[in-house]
Amino acid sequence: MEYRTLGLTDLKTAPLIFGGNVFGWTLNEKDSFDMIDAWLDAGFNMIDTADVYSKWAEGHAGGESESLLGRYFAERGNRDRIVLASKVGMEMPGQGQGLSRDWITTAIENSLRRLNTDYLDLYFAHTHDDSTPIHETMAAFDRLIADGKVRNIGASNYDGSRLVSALGAARDLEVPRYEVLQPFYNLYDRFDFENDLAEICREHQLGVTPYFALASGFLTGKYRSRADAEGRARAPFVDKYFDARGMRILDALDAVAARYETTPAAISLAWLIQRPSVTAPIVSATSMSQFDQLVAATSITLDEQALAALDEASATAPEERE
Repeated sequence: MEYRTLGLTDLKTAPLIFGGNVFGWTLNEKDSFDMIDAWLDAGFNMIDTADVYSKWAEGHAGGESESLLGRYFAERGNRDRIVLASKVGMEMPGQGQGLSRDWITTAIENSLRRLNTDYLDLYFAHTHDDSTPIHETMAAFDRLIADGKVRNIGASNYDGSRLVSALGAARDLEVPRYEVLQPFYNLYDRFDFENDLAEICREHQLGVTPYFALASGFLTGKYRSRADAEGRARAPFVDKYFDARGMRILDALDAVAARYETTPAAISLAWLIQRPSVTAPIVSATSMSQFDQLVAATSITLDEQALAALDEASATAPEERE
């Protein structure tokens, strides 16, 4: 397995990161444990979660994914085998939200308790917080690093101007900066990252770990119409993709996958892994057949013909941009 360095940190990850949003949601506890075991056995080493996973599910309040991982670590005793990332900032119902010093200080203790660990390898600001001065946020993260509770920090869902402001605040305060960006980026959702963030990440040598790498399952090709997604847990997330451009992308994925004798999912991930700004996409699987496609993606190198076909299909015309 190839390992890649996350930005300027000393953290190394395999070319894919497992997204823990499925733990305790679309993947029950036993199957989650089995999936993590398979992930490590295949040579992967990083898991990404968040305090709010999976508050959107009926009867959930957030913390379910972290708590499941904590039980996994307690049973397996293998916390040191995993590069572990979590996040703070989204609303935890009835508890708090944002990136203030007080909430970050409280949230990290809650996450560490649920995860049954003393530290996080990477802690993300899950979203920006306009109500808190950025210098306060960066100073709060600095304290967590100084206390040994967090090794490195990153940002998720930041636009270019907010990311530059945060990097500048860290420089002004002479404290650790965000070393990793977690953007919304995949073969369909290209415009915002490529036109607002990619150059900033290159200039500052930031690691990039895109989420929704398969567009909530749309890029696997299993949803060819809204009817295919109806009644599925991810139906609300894929609705926007059923347009002319989405169909062009699926057609191109089918053609390239046929040539490589693999699946559209594997091709979609191989494309993302090969992007010059990307360190490692975040992915999930809820079955071993899906898992096998993730593994397959890491051994595919797309040639110029394949890359050109995918780029042409996914090019975003002005009228198609929101």
